[in-house]
Amino acid sequence: MPRVKGGYTTRRRRKAVLKLAKGYYGSKHTLYKTAHEQVMRSMQYAFRDRKARKREFRRLWVQRINAACQLNGIKYSRFINGLANANININRKMLAEMAVNDAEGFKALVDLAKKGLENAPAKKVENVVVLTKASK
Repeated sequence: MPRVKGGYTTRRRRKAVLKLAKGYYGSKHTLYKTAHEQVMRSMQYAFRDRKARKREFRRLWVQRINAACQLNGIKYSRFINGLANANININRKMLAEMAVNDAEGFKALVDLAKKGLENAPAKKVENVVVLTKASK
């Protein structure tokens, strides 16, 4: 059986990997094997960090909202609860933007949240049965 050379397809695949490895340190951007290992690892990092970025931004928004709430004399959790009771649906990204760039608008939202807390319906308490072990 004649030998089949990898030729075009192999070269094209390897060039693609080396192109992705452009700028890597040392042999990671010149040797195919090390470049391939690093590119695969880099793709794993990229996949993981795309998810982590969303968490990090949400944490940042919550911190900014909390700081603005403290300046207006209310806790973050009470503020969010008050907005929910007042049927105001604004996401945390927009709330953080208002907290940083529009202090007066944020103050108005804090006032609405405080009114929402005052007018909140009473919590419904259901009967709870506690089971204990029967003593001998």
